[in-house]
Amino acid sequence: MRQYRVYIPDLVEGEYSLLGEEANHLIKVLRVKPGTIVEAFNGQGFYADAEIKDISKHHLSLEVAALKETDIEPALKITLGVALLKGDKLADVVRQATELGVKRIQLFRCQFADVSELSKNKLERLRKITVEAAKQSGRSFVPEVLEPVALTKLAVRKPCLIAHPYVSQALKDILIEKEVMILTGPEGGLSEDEVNWLQEQGAEAIRFGPRILRAETAPIALLSALLLPEAL
Repeated sequence: MRQYRVYIPDLVEGEYSLLGEEANHLIKVLRVKPGTIVEAFNGQGFYADAEIKDISKHHLSLEVAALKETDIEPALKITLGVALLKGDKLADVVRQATELGVKRIQLFRCQFADVSELSKNKLERLRKITVEAAKQSGRSFVPEVLEPVALTKLAVRKPCLIAHPYVSQALKDILIEKEVMILTGPEGGLSEDEVNWLQEQGAEAIRFGPRILRAETAPIALLSALLLPEAL
């Protein structure tokens, strides 16, 4: 039987009182009982077994065992820079990127972005999606989702790769060791001026296969290619 997981940012060993959405989900949706063991995680890479001791209408009492550090995070630390996309496309990218093991997600605005702004409510929803995706995938680390910035205000982290369908350099041509930033554009792509600016900051454009991928497909495909070795 699969163990239930609960997100507790201030997780500590010992007695813990759980309120709010996480408690309500355990009580009303999962219908846990006293004596149930759940896995609690803090979003920073630590987790622990926790026994449910007492249940009230909106509150749980837990006994948290010693915290352990996760050993399933990828050795390669990836920051994903992704352009603002419309509808649920951005939510899908954030969810799948979290499942795959991304460390950080930086949203950005650019010339051909599907939308020009992201409301606070939508940003908060994306952050909740990372928690749910971490919970589902067994991660104890929750990636940051950083507020959107203009592309020219982006803090480029080297090495930095730009997904670009019209260059000759391929992913296999780049030496990547412990950390990398990858950038993927909107449906209309990045403008020539934007690519030039990024290259001036030290980014390298790469061609990712012979086909042009949709804006919501490219970041997930690139993440999968970079993280594939750990699955082999």
